[in-house]
Amino acid sequence: MSTAAAVRPARLSLTDTVRVGASGLSARPLRSLLSALGIAIGIAAVTSVLGISASSQAALIAQLDSLGTNLLQVQAGQTFGGSTSSLPLTAEPMISRIAPVQVESSVATVSANAYRTHYIPSGETNGIQVKAAKTNLLQTLAGSMSEGSFLTSATENYPVVVLGDVAAQRLGFDHWIPNSLVDIGGQEYVVAGIMSPMPLAPDIDRSALMGYPQATKAFGMSSAPTTVYVRTSPDQVDAVGGVLPATVNPPNPNEVTVSQPSDALSARIAANDAFNSLFLGLGAVALLVGGVGIANVMVISVLERRSEIGLRRALGATKGNVRNQFLAESLLLAGAGGVAGVALGIIITLIYATTRNVQLVVPVSAVAGGIAISLLLGGIAGLYPAIRAARLSPTDALRSV
Repeated sequence: MSTAAAVRPARLSLTDTVRVGASGLSARPLRSLLSALGIAIGIAAVTSVLGISASSQAALIAQLDSLGTNLLQVQAGQTFGGSTSSLPLTAEPMISRIAPVQVESSVATVSANAYRTHYIPSGETNGIQVKAAKTNLLQTLAGSMSEGSFLTSATENYPVVVLGDVAAQRLGFDHWIPNSLVDIGGQEYVVAGIMSPMPLAPDIDRSALMGYPQATKAFGMSSAPTTVYVRTSPDQVDAVGGVLPATVNPPNPNEVTVSQPSDALSARIAANDAFNSLFLGLGAVALLVGGVGIANVMVISVLERRSEIGLRRALGATKGNVRNQFLAESLLLAGAGGVAGVALGIIITLIYATTRNVQLVVPVSAVAGGIAISLLLGGIAGLYPAIRAARLSPTDALRSV
C-alpha cells in the first residue's frame, strides 16, 4: 500500500466543530446578534402566547372549581305570541321538591332606580338595577362580601341594600362606609355592604339588592321571582336542567329558559384557544422571517469567507469539515436565539401573571418545543449555505486571496 493511500483525512470531533463554528460567529458579533434576534422574537411570541394562555386557563379552571359547575339559572322566556312571560309564584317551592336540588334562591326586578343622592338627575341611572333578593342568595351563588354584610332575616324588612361590585363603583363607593346612604325611589336606604365580583352572575354585580318584604312594602312588588338560581348535585346537573321547565311552569314549560352560568367561563377558555391560533400564526411568521434572515446571513458569510474556505481546504479540511462548520454556525445562531426567545417569553408570562395575580404556568412543551423548533429552523436555513461552502474548489476559493 502506498503512503498516499494510507493517509486518511482527519475528522473533527463534535466539540471541535462547535468551537470552529462559534469562532466564526464571534468574529462578527453584531451580525450574529441581529440574526439570532429574529429567531428570538418568534420564539418569545410563541412561548409567551402559550404561557399566558396556560396561566389564564389555569385561573379560569381554578375559578370554576371554586364556584362549581352545578349552578343552574331559571328565567322566564317568551310566549308563543312573542311577549315576555313570567315565572309563577310557586316556582321556588316546586324547584325545592326536586330531589337532587341542594339549595335555591331568587331575585326579582324592582321598578325603581338607585342614585347616590336625590340630587342626581333621574336620567343618570348608570345602568344599575334594583332587585329584591332572598337572604340565601350569597350562599347559593358561592359568593362573598368584599365589605360589610349581606341581607339577613332582620335587615330584609327595612330600607337596607347591598351593592354589587360594579354598582358600588358606579355609585362612587371606593370602599364601604358604615351607615352610608343611597337614594332608591326617593327614599334613603342604608348600604349594609358591598359584594365581591360574581363571575357566575354578572347581573348581580350591577344591582342594588334589598329584601323581598321591603320591596313589597315600598314598591308594591309581587313575590314572583324573575330569576331563580339552583344548586344541584354535580352529577345530576343535566337531569335537573331537563325537568326544571316542566316543574316550574307545568302548563307552559316552553316559557321557561334554563341556563348554566359556568358555560360562560368555559366559553372564555374556548375563546382563548381561538385567539391563541391567531397569535401563534403571527409567531410562526416571525420565525419564518428569522429563518430567512439566518439563511441570508449564512449565504453572505460563505461569499465573504471564500479565502478562509480555500485555505482550510488547502490545509486538509474535507468537504464534510467545511459543511459541518457552517451548519454548526447556523445551528448555534438559531439555538442561541431560541434560548433567548424562551427566556423572554417566560419573563413576559411572569409579568402577565404578576399583574393579573394568577399562577404562572409555562408549558414544558413551549420551552422544549421552542428550542427544538429554532434548531430545526437553523438546520434548514443553514443547510444550503453549508453545502455551497463545501462545494467550493480550493483553487477557485484561493484566487480571491
